[in-house]
Amino acid sequence: MMLRRGFILFLPRLVGLLVVACCSVSIVYMLACTPKGDNQQLAFPRVHSSTVKEGYEAILQEREEQHRNYIISLKKQIAQLKAELQGRSEQLKNVQDQYPDPLDNRLDHSNTEKAQANLLAFLRSQVDKAEVHSGVKLSTEYAAVPFESFTLQKVYQLETGLTRHPEEKPVRKDKRDELIEVIELAVGSLNNPEGEGNAKHHMYTASDFVEGIYRTEKDKGTLYELTFKGDTKHQFKKIVLFRPFGPVMKVKNENVNMADTLINVIVPLAKRASKFRQFMQNFREMGIQQDGRIHLTVVYFGKEQMNEVKSILENTSKSANFKNFTFIQLNEEFSRGKGLDIGARFWKGNNVVLFFCDVDIYFTAEFLNSCRLNTQPGKKVFYPVLFSQYNPSIIYGHHDSIPSLEQQLIIKKETGFWRDFGFGMTCQYRSDFINIGGFDLDIKGWGGEDVHLYRKYLHSNLIVIRTPVRGLFHLWHEKQCLDELTPEQYKMCMQSKAMNEASHGQLGMLVFKQEIETHLHRQKLSSKKT
Repeated sequence: MMLRRGFILFLPRLVGLLVVACCSVSIVYMLACTPKGDNQQLAFPRVHSSTVKEGYEAILQEREEQHRNYIISLKKQIAQLKAELQGRSEQLKNVQDQYPDPLDNRLDHSNTEKAQANLLAFLRSQVDKAEVHSGVKLSTEYAAVPFESFTLQKVYQLETGLTRHPEEKPVRKDKRDELIEVIELAVGSLNNPEGEGNAKHHMYTASDFVEGIYRTEKDKGTLYELTFKGDTKHQFKKIVLFRPFGPVMKVKNENVNMADTLINVIVPLAKRASKFRQFMQNFREMGIQQDGRIHLTVVYFGKEQMNEVKSILENTSKSANFKNFTFIQLNEEFSRGKGLDIGARFWKGNNVVLFFCDVDIYFTAEFLNSCRLNTQPGKKVFYPVLFSQYNPSIIYGHHDSIPSLEQQLIIKKETGFWRDFGFGMTCQYRSDFINIGGFDLDIKGWGGEDVHLYRKYLHSNLIVIRTPVRGLFHLWHEKQCLDELTPEQYKMCMQSKAMNEASHGQLGMLVFKQEIETHLHRQKLSSKKT
């Protein structure tokens, strides 16, 4: 840009010099040259005069000066950019020193002493950040992290779900080991007090433990407050312990390609043609149209309504151009476990993901991907916790009409619950199912076979992924508990039936319906009198 501007300023002077040079050359030519013969070429004008040379030299010198100035300017700009870059680098280094990366600095094993010191400093900072020495201002009453209490035998807990109890023995080994470790550590601390030397004192045991409370802040750690008996009736010893959580560590970073991973959905069925029609609408939209990497195996028991079920399947096949299905018919009494087992073993292709499903299940395309991502042959099986729908006639009884099925599938406490006592819907590779021994085929009718298989996986070296999923729903239907069931099966069936109807609040409204109507009637009479 500077060169261009200089050239434009110099252009008038250059034109003037050229005009003078041309005039000089013409005069010299007229004086010095004589005409030649016709056979001789005309000579070019010789421009050796001092005036012309000086003009050209002046032009060259000025252009050279302009280039030199431009180069000096560029060097200054480069130097300024280097200085600014160096300043920014120093600022970044200061920030990194002030806030070191836990993965790169704190856990750098190249310097063991520094790594240990950094880790210890981090763990101490976790204690300072948690509510150990002082409280933290919270926005609402729901932001408080509640404590749970425990004794030597029991845990008293708030978050129970549908399978845990408000008071129970700690069943999970990790929770049991955690509390035992904390009590033992507290007893050891009481028996080895700091600063008392060899002074005699009461020797504590676990039997002196009265109670404890604990709570976990997921990003900081777990706080324990334990109370022990003191030397007299009204004296107590209190120990506060904190288990800080360490920095997050990267374990794995991998690409997962599920483009060719096929899912074989296996549905055992007897009668229930209308439910199967509803299931196939869901299967067509989510499985065929949106996902496209899916196979359906229907294992049908008996012959009643069989033709209607086959007709529904064939119509879907024709309209959706879907050929990836298998229909197996068994002339025997319905057994869910046997139907799933036969459907899994009937497959003759490559190793495939099996999704054990029921006809009253609704799934999304996103769930099918979760099914793939949470299974791995010889490594992982997937036991999703599905969301179970309450009775729509109770939920929407005060509405003008019941909404469509898609509008009903909302995850809220008024519309349903996490079915954490159910293990029937599961995804696993066929090879794992075969190696684990499949279902117990001696179990007949409803319930029991899914828990038996679940326990097999728990007793194996496979990782069992158990988590709530947002794309898997159990649709409400009236449950029939048959007299042929064993006492244990009948009890499980009735418990499931009771939980399926409505939430506690909604059932309460039904129980106290007469009282509510009486109150409204009295209010109406009172308003008329006034």
